[in-house]
Amino acid sequence: MKNLGILLSGRGSNFEAIAANVSAGRIPDAQIVVVISNKPDAGGLETARRLGLTTLVIPSKGKEREAHDHEVVAALNKHKVDLVCLAGYMRLLSPWFVQQFPHRILNIHPSLLPAFPGLEAQEQAYAYGVRVAGCTVHFVDEELDHGAIIVQKAIPVLDSDDEHTLSARILEQEHIAYSEAINIVLSGKYEVVGRKLMMNARAR
Repeated sequence: MKNLGILLSGRGSNFEAIAANVSAGRIPDAQIVVVISNKPDAGGLETARRLGLTTLVIPSKGKEREAHDHEVVAALNKHKVDLVCLAGYMRLLSPWFVQQFPHRILNIHPSLLPAFPGLEAQEQAYAYGVRVAGCTVHFVDEELDHGAIIVQKAIPVLDSDDEHTLSARILEQEHIAYSEAINIVLSGKYEVVGRKLMMNARAR
């Protein structure tokens, strides 16, 4: 059984999708052992409590990044977390944090990286006039929205779309992509060569 740790700062809809897929057996042999937020009023915490999951608030306000990261990593290690999933966690992780979990931190971003990194990616894509948008699940490394790509989902941008409808349609794909990526990583049947994740590698 693999232990998942979730980090979130808001409502955590991707966390909800992961939790539903764990419960339904679509992410087999995995369990969510802790949900951590840097925001005490994060909606995802209430969802986690309702699901009977262990929750922790580790406030970040007024703390140096690495000092806060040490607290979060200590909590993840205490709960023996195998894979860290960022689900709307609105903090950049320090290089030290990333080094504690090499190729064991996942993030989801609402664009087809490397296009439109950073905040408000859906709005960036809409304003740019792209005809195809989507989402990316990737490993977290020391750079923003940069690590090796695990799963991408693409959708057409419709003439009838606005920023809100486009964001909603991307979010539907996020909920599918994240669990797919978790299953790939937990399977161990891959290797990262340069920036490429190569499937069908011998299981670790």
